Amino acid sequence: MPSLPTAPYLALKAVMMPYDTNPLGTVFGGVLLSYIDQAGVVGALYEIEKQGWPRQPLVTVAMNAVEFHQPVFVGDVVSFLTRVIRIGTSSITVHVSVEAERDGRAVRLTEAEVVFVAIDLAHGDRRPRPIRGE
Repeated sequence: MPSLPTAPYLALKAVMMPYDTNPLGTVFGGVLLSYIDQAGVVGALYEIEKQGWPRQPLVTVAMNAVEFHQPVFVGDVVSFLTRVIRIGTSSITVHVSVEAERDGRAVRLTEAEVVFVAIDLAHGDRRPRPIRGE
């Protein structure tokens, strides 16, 4: 079992584009939530594989404690860093920190905790299954 929380993992990096903006000229929160969801599952799968557990389908069941600290601007190169903070029987909870480099330093823009559940696709009912493949 890994010691929790795990070390930060760069799961995703993206440039924010003009089509991602709201009328105020900053990036929509929903765009960030989509990237947070994607980065979270990438980070969860990375840790599952690192532990030697079988790779399996994960679905998002919750996005908790989302906090928008700073606006995100067009042209920001945004990094999505993940840390696994909890592993349950069928779930894995990932903290996602969203950062951009501004004036030579990392600025935390947004953060959230995302909960994923491993599911069984073989029988069509998508029931939860053990995260460790037991």
